[in-house]
Amino acid sequence: MTEFTPRTVLVTGGNRGIGRAIAEHLIAAGHRVAVTARSGEGPKGALTVHADVTDSASIDAAFTEVEQQLGNVEVVVANAGITRDTLLLRMTEEDFAEVIDTNLTGTFRVVKRATKGLLKARFGRVILISSVVGLYGSPGQINYASSKAALVGFARSLTRELGGRNITANVVAPGFIETDMTAVLPEEQQKQYLASIPAGKFGSVSDIAATVAWLASDDASYISGAVIPVDGGLGMGH
Repeated sequence: MTEFTPRTVLVTGGNRGIGRAIAEHLIAAGHRVAVTARSGEGPKGALTVHADVTDSASIDAAFTEVEQQLGNVEVVVANAGITRDTLLLRMTEEDFAEVIDTNLTGTFRVVKRATKGLLKARFGRVILISSVVGLYGSPGQINYASSKAALVGFARSLTRELGGRNITANVVAPGFIETDMTAVLPEEQQKQYLASIPAGKFGSVSDIAATVAWLASDDASYISGAVIPVDGGLGMGH
């Protein structure tokens, strides 16, 4: 393993669930961590900046605050996301547009704002939190799956644009992870998922956090445009 280098990290949606676990793991590792949150606070040791990824002005203000207090952002973890699950025939345009605006366009806003600093430093780690359903598919999640699948094209295009500047862009695709968001799924649906997971168990937020920490490290400097599944084998081949 290479020598550890502390970085300034921004995790969007870092006040709960997977985002909070990522922030906690990176803080414990010795990084300088800021999180965005629409409400609430991030974990102890993190700088919490209140921002909404659907609002470019609030994202700009959040980055400015982080830059002033922690220095230029070197690692961006685009984690903020929402669901509006329902079958296609019942899905409204608003259901579709809201999910795309948060999960995909929100990522665009965050990464674009970060890019100037990454280019100036000639270093960057862009880590996008997708989902196994982005490539595997899921009934009732056409909006969510579409937004998460699009992150693959985003990361790979960014790799081709900025790969020569020591900037990597990768996608982490969690499977069924035990969080507040997945806990609301019907019990029968949870049983179906469990039966299809080769590992025979659901994942934990720490599984995702450890993967993100590795992608942010110097050890992963030659990995870019990759999709890293953390799903117990649920989506293999997709």
